[in-house]
Amino acid sequence: MLSVFRNMFRIKDLRNKILFTLMIFAIYRLGAAVPVPGIDLDQLAIARDQAEESGFLGLLNLFSGGAIENLSVFSLGIMPYITSSIIMQLLAVVIPKLQSLQDEGETGRKVITQWTRYLTVAIALIQSTSFTFLFHNGTFFNGVDLVPDYTLRNVLTIILTMTAGTALIMWLGELITQRGIGNGMSLIIFVSIVSQLPNQFGILWANSETYQFIIVTLVMLALTVGIIFMDQGQRRIPIQFSRRVRGRKVLGGQSTYIPLKVNMAGVIPVIFATSIMYFPVLVSSSIPSSGWGATVRDWINNNLLSSGTGQLSPTLPYILMLGLLVVFFTYFYTAIQFDPERQAETIQRQGGFIPGIRPGRATVKHLEHILNRITLPGSLYLAVVAVGPSIIGYIFGIPVGLSGVSILIVSGVALETMKQVESQLMMRNYEGFLS
Repeated sequence: MLSVFRNMFRIKDLRNKILFTLMIFAIYRLGAAVPVPGIDLDQLAIARDQAEESGFLGLLNLFSGGAIENLSVFSLGIMPYITSSIIMQLLAVVIPKLQSLQDEGETGRKVITQWTRYLTVAIALIQSTSFTFLFHNGTFFNGVDLVPDYTLRNVLTIILTMTAGTALIMWLGELITQRGIGNGMSLIIFVSIVSQLPNQFGILWANSETYQFIIVTLVMLALTVGIIFMDQGQRRIPIQFSRRVRGRKVLGGQSTYIPLKVNMAGVIPVIFATSIMYFPVLVSSSIPSSGWGATVRDWINNNLLSSGTGQLSPTLPYILMLGLLVVFFTYFYTAIQFDPERQAETIQRQGGFIPGIRPGRATVKHLEHILNRITLPGSLYLAVVAVGPSIIGYIFGIPVGLSGVSILIVSGVALETMKQVESQLMMRNYEGFLS
């Protein structure tokens, strides 16, 4: 392993990419510690000590790398970009114009990327406006008003600063993709989650017995190994191309395959399901605390979120609903990502066929059958990963801040980055991570 790290820094081009990526990480972590102008820093220090880092705030704080609890210029993190990317993918299914842009190749993708950036800024403006109001009325920090000067000028300053911070993060991520190593947006989320791991383990250690801490840690390691194993799993559908003769040249006659991953949807279903589960908690903080509002709030707190320990402590209805939502969104997103009918048309147009399967409708049914069979274990696997930490917390009655989505993202991004480093090393006849 040490020889691998030596080889990484022997190649000048690869060494420069790694150092550039680390420099962007340093800039990002610095921005996560710089507070926005116009807030009461003294009240922020008090509120941070008393805050219950659970529910929606805990999720935001995890993906922003602790920036939300500092009310920094990077408080929104990369989540507006992720949201806009998902929205654009969903719209491409129902809007023919976006679908045609995707089919145009690099030129069409550039246009979609530009629209995604504009949508990211719009979502960041909406979220920063909402957060400024929530910071003012104390929804996130136990009633503490962190924006006492709630004037139009001060509010606009905070909103524009947080929106500009999101645009800067988006630019930093694109710089990593272009000049660094790995996918920039994924690596920024990776750094955000990893930066919160010491704090999460500290919370777990403080609220659990020694044997409970050891068991939870072993479960996390087992989930990580399972994620790596399942992420590599795929079903290969063989494709045979017919032989064609043009003049003196014989074209085609080749065989290849379509790789269908077991976890084709990636981490998106878990993000969707987690966001939906935290939405009622966010709504409960905005409804009246008396009358019908108190009844609704008590039901949400007792069934979807219990903060008796001051941290996220899941309940059985929460675990069951989260698991079902993950399975549903896995099927939903897989259907969006892979269209059997369109894939069958592409194969037929290129003069290919699946051995033993007639072209046309029979190929579509065959692809649908295979897709359904591999999506079921993929969805169950995602559900187990998503609710695994919550089940441990429910059994032991302790808060487990490490969510399944964080384990999925950290493991997946680390694997993809290692593969890129591996390909760079193999190009120069150096031994890589996976060889």
